Amino acid sequence: MDFDPPNDATRVAVLGLGYVGLPLAHAFSSCYPTLGFDINEARVEEIKQGEDKTLALSPEELASAGDINYSHEAADLTGYDVYIITAPTPIDAQNQPDLDPVRKATALIARYVERGNVVIFESTVYPGATDEVCVPILEEITGLQVNRDFCVGYSPERVNPGDSGHSLLNIVKVTSGSSEESAEFIDALYKNVIPAGTHRASCIRVAEAAKVIENTQRDLNIALINELAVLFDKLDIDTKEVLEAAGSKWNFLPFSPGLVGGHCIGVDPYYLTYKAQQVGHHPEVILAGRRINDSMGIYVAEQVIRLMISRRIHILDARILIMGMTFKENCPDTRNSRVNDIIDHLLSYQCYLDVYDPWVEGCESDHLVQELKPAEYDAVIVAVAHSEFVAMGAEAIRGYLKSGGVLYDVKHLFPTAQTDGSL
Repeated sequence: MDFDPPNDATRVAVLGLGYVGLPLAHAFSSCYPTLGFDINEARVEEIKQGEDKTLALSPEELASAGDINYSHEAADLTGYDVYIITAPTPIDAQNQPDLDPVRKATALIARYVERGNVVIFESTVYPGATDEVCVPILEEITGLQVNRDFCVGYSPERVNPGDSGHSLLNIVKVTSGSSEESAEFIDALYKNVIPAGTHRASCIRVAEAAKVIENTQRDLNIALINELAVLFDKLDIDTKEVLEAAGSKWNFLPFSPGLVGGHCIGVDPYYLTYKAQQVGHHPEVILAGRRINDSMGIYVAEQVIRLMISRRIHILDARILIMGMTFKENCPDTRNSRVNDIIDHLLSYQCYLDVYDPWVEGCESDHLVQELKPAEYDAVIVAVAHSEFVAMGAEAIRGYLKSGGVLYDVKHLFPTAQTDGSL
């Protein structure tokens, strides 16, 4: 299939208006007539009103959008040249890939795909998923054939929620296509709206693999530091001091211990291990990293209990405050937050728990509180490095403790001497 280069008449529809899709639709609207589509009517109306609860875009950025419309009506997807799918790719209770959102989005798009169209996937998947899962759905519903009647591409998202320094526009975009002609078209399409430029992969499977190992590599690095933190605690060595000393070498990688959750780092390695096991390879290192990181919430809870017992604090009916509920600092996203592991484990000891997070709205948890009272708690766990908590300082946070209470600092926000324990 031949394609004319993308131009200001190329019509682009972006499915999914979350952390990935909304900034993407906004960026494309600067060059192309764009539709931002989401099945969630409330989400679409929120954006139309100039608000974004995910904080991916500010009201000023939303107001500065180019040629863009927003809709939840499927019929409005008719007549576009390029369809981009940004559906979530979670895992199920058995840590297996859940591709249902991508399948459903693909089936929806297939009702409107015509000859000459391009369908691009941005969702994180295992190598081969686009060809093995998505293309058959498109061909079956459309009655068309890939690379003869339409083409597909893959350009993985690289969004980092809460990180204003690394946005869509200043991160190099990996692109790929199902044919040489479509790969060239897709690369040009993105290059027109991404100032940081693009990296064109040789094929879709390479682009898929590149994305899934980005977060797998980070997961493994954090797992190593988490295991070292556990070891150094047994050796009565301060982990933060060790990392600062080791960090004086030019090539030491600056990773810190912590909880690993969210929609990427704590999920993507399971997509890669799923595919590995399909082809008869047992990924020992990757799964070892996952086991370590998935266990850290329980480890933190046990550390706090141990400290409380050492101070003769009665565990049954103890009052504990957890500061932070999101999966990372300075963002409202609670998806796959490993803070929930701390909560669940402490509840098994029949403690009373409060959770305080200025970034979380609504009833995300039965334990969420909006205000804190002084001298109320037997233990306080600072679980997320929100800037508000840093600004409060350890002394102010200690004001919420009863006499002799325990302050545990998961993220090493404060000097060791100001806390009673940390990873």
